[in-house]
Amino acid sequence: MSFRMYVPTRIVFGSGTLNKLHRQRMPGKKAMIVISNGKSTRANGSLDRTTAQLEQAGVQTVLFDKIMANPLKSTVMEGAAFARENGCDFIVALGGGSVMDASKAIAAMATNDGDLWDYVYGGTGGRQRIANDPLPVIAITTTAGTGSEVDPYGVISNEETNEKIGFGGDDRLFPQIAVVDPELMQSVPPRFTAFQGFDALFHSTECYLAKSANLMSDMYALTAMENIGTYLARAVQDGSDMEAREHVAFANTLSGVVMTLSSCTSEHAMEHAMSAYHHNLPHGAGLIMISLEYYRYFVEQHACDDRFIRMAQALGKKDADKPEDFVTALAELQKACGVDQLKMSDYGMTREESKQLAENARETMGALFRADRIPLSDEACAEIFEKSYR
Repeated sequence: MSFRMYVPTRIVFGSGTLNKLHRQRMPGKKAMIVISNGKSTRANGSLDRTTAQLEQAGVQTVLFDKIMANPLKSTVMEGAAFARENGCDFIVALGGGSVMDASKAIAAMATNDGDLWDYVYGGTGGRQRIANDPLPVIAITTTAGTGSEVDPYGVISNEETNEKIGFGGDDRLFPQIAVVDPELMQSVPPRFTAFQGFDALFHSTECYLAKSANLMSDMYALTAMENIGTYLARAVQDGSDMEAREHVAFANTLSGVVMTLSSCTSEHAMEHAMSAYHHNLPHGAGLIMISLEYYRYFVEQHACDDRFIRMAQALGKKDADKPEDFVTALAELQKACGVDQLKMSDYGMTREESKQLAENARETMGALFRADRIPLSDEACAEIFEKSYR
């Protein structure tokens, strides 16, 4: 029953809340707006709206628009240098999980010496503590997938070592303000709405199954699952369904908070290995690809039968009475969202990579394997990859 909770982020949630950003107390006078290297924030008007809000609050802005789907260490270091050169005293992360993750890392490296990997606590990371306070971050999420707007973590890829590792955990990396405006998510294509929604779902399912689960994390996790089970397929089928968008966004934010209370498990480590070698693989898509075999393994091992039954009920299978009902409910939701036929081969993966991916997952993010209720060996991990392969 024990837990520790500290989420200092001011969450401003609801449709139209971006229009009220200027009312918030700004943490500085010059902001570095960080966006992706794509076109969406320009095309849908969210960049212009954010810039206008900051100007209304008396803030000068400069733009850094180079973040990719799986943010790279080299881009983080470039962004940190950009922030210093332009005299920025805070960062506004406008985008999805990749932008928010990268922005936290940029915020840290803008005020600290050395290389980002000096401060990473896994794989070849240097395991140093962040000495100087990072720049403050305002997170404006345009997707419902990672919950990064309310946690102190970011996942960054090192292209030199083929490692994708979580960075952060320092309380100073919590965004000061999180704007969660479901209106900004209307233009997300159906396929990516599904990818992001399942990422949020798996944050909660993993935190619910982890050894560190507790009364408080269970409350967040189950509520998130219920909202995704009820509304994700609707949001995928009709992106203008604002009721569905709002509930999925709510589930996403809850799934971000739950990671500060419990822990993700080896499923996330496994996917990070996949996209560490295949940078064009969307994180949520990778999770979907391995999810059925991953959860089937723990069901067959009777890791925690009661919890699997409860998750099945949360996803909408109210008559669930056996743990395998969760795998059935998960498969049905994937089919309803049109992502049940994803293939690893479409992203360049081969079956022969399974052992390499299993070893990379443990080497880079071994702590997540320690969160599992029962051990997952490298052999069993590789077998999950093999069974998931298409």
